[in-house]
Amino acid sequence: MRILILGGYGVFGGRLVELLADCGDLELVICGRDLRRAEAFCAAYAGRARVRPAALDRRAIGEGLAAHQPDLLVDASGPFQDYGADRYGVVEACLAAKVDYLDFADAADFVFGIDRFDARAKAVGTFVLSGVSSFPALTGAVLDRMTQSMDIRVVEGGIAPSPFAGIGLNVMRAVVGYAGAPVKLRRNGMEGHGTGLAESMRFTVAVPGRLPLRNIHFSLVDVPDLQVLPPEYPGLTDIWMGAGPVPEILHRILNLLAMARATFRLPSLEPFSRLFYIVLNWMRFGEHRGGMFIRARGLAEGVEVERSWHLLAEGDDGPYIPSMAVEGIVRKLLAGTRPEPGARSATRALSLADYDALFANRSIHTGFREACPGAPLYRRILGSAFDQLPPRVAELHSSAEERSWSGEAAVERGRGLLARLAAAIVGFPRAGASIPVTVTFAAEQGGERWTRDFGGRRFSSLQSAGTGRNDYLLVERFGPAAFAMALVVTNGRLNLVPRRWTLFGLPMPRFLMPNGPGFEADQEGKFHFNVRISAPVVGLIVAYRGTLAPVDSA
Repeated sequence: MRILILGGYGVFGGRLVELLADCGDLELVICGRDLRRAEAFCAAYAGRARVRPAALDRRAIGEGLAAHQPDLLVDASGPFQDYGADRYGVVEACLAAKVDYLDFADAADFVFGIDRFDARAKAVGTFVLSGVSSFPALTGAVLDRMTQSMDIRVVEGGIAPSPFAGIGLNVMRAVVGYAGAPVKLRRNGMEGHGTGLAESMRFTVAVPGRLPLRNIHFSLVDVPDLQVLPPEYPGLTDIWMGAGPVPEILHRILNLLAMARATFRLPSLEPFSRLFYIVLNWMRFGEHRGGMFIRARGLAEGVEVERSWHLLAEGDDGPYIPSMAVEGIVRKLLAGTRPEPGARSATRALSLADYDALFANRSIHTGFREACPGAPLYRRILGSAFDQLPPRVAELHSSAEERSWSGEAAVERGRGLLARLAAAIVGFPRAGASIPVTVTFAAEQGGERWTRDFGGRRFSSLQSAGTGRNDYLLVERFGPAAFAMALVVTNGRLNLVPRRWTLFGLPMPRFLMPNGPGFEADQEGKFHFNVRISAPVVGLIVAYRGTLAPVDSA
């Protein structure tokens, strides 16, 4: 099978080639206007699929198709927003040559208009799929799964790339080009407009049981979903899609520029694209992680519900996700499964099961969440991951009723003056071995009051589900200090990972945050806890570990 990839040495095309490198029965023609770049890319390539460089300008696509005779053309060039009057020239050339066509188009108008070629594509027996990328192929797969159990009315979504992912100049041109410009979308059941990059929301991407992303600032982007999804879901009244690039300071600057353009009717910001491209790719710091979310509101058996789908991608795996939709279709073609002839958007090109198979060998994790009011605290935060807890850990957190567990513990205390002062303020126990301990759990203020008694020395904390920037985190308050912690399930343990903290309600710097490993597990049929709290400058404050069992069975 021969595939001609326009922009094959670019960001998305290059990653697609890497994803298909193990397919020995593929020949990939790496095309672009710069033959030297195509040759350099092929020279550095290593894989079973054969690659061949070629110089090809999209304006001469007809001659290119005749010369290379591909079975499939993938347009990974762009920006699709700038294709002008002859923006479908490549599509028309493929139809004339009876060559199947896929593209990475992120321009809403381009993807929305692709169905004008539907009759012609069916007549010649070819498929033409546009927007074969995260938006709208992956979002469509998620919503298709959600509609199996609910009638969707409102959809919100966003993508948050890792700061180390890098962004192509063409993508930056597209984004900056519509900053402050009208963006078509549906609101309150009617066709309307938003303002690109001037409207924002915050969201925490949190796959159940995984370390969530930090709370992200998302801004409205002009993606195909805004136009192609409403016709697929007639009951849809509102749709909004955003992007959350970091560092946030640059994102906020772009927000202000977008607002200024919209308010004062300034010309396009596209001339600043290269500047933003350079700065954004230079300022790389923070966690090398990315994510995506889709949140839907609607009705399930006549009851209003809200469900969300979350994706986390660790390290270098995230940047490959936009190219995986094309990868998935190509692999299905090689396996003998062919898309139906016709021209359409890629909203139903793949199922979520197809994506799960593509994610399986990478550090990409997904999961659904649904509000469960009235459930015990830890189940509300962990969602479906609660069922992965060890039996004794799950038992301790399975009830919202008042209860007590008892056992024994070993305690270690920091010896420095600041450590002793901090421990005294909270009421942490004195050092010792085999100290009898009882923990009482009682409902309070929508959370749980944990009262710990270590050999007669008592201290307590209030645990609750975080809100706002602490969404999907457990917040534990010790007097004036509050710590927001992620509940992470790994290797048979429930780990508590500090993410944010406040003092007297004021956000405090993360580098000063008291920290340390803390986890819960099963040990010889008993609940096992291990907590270690230390802080910069102060050092160890307290560490305690031990076992507990329900009082009524102790």
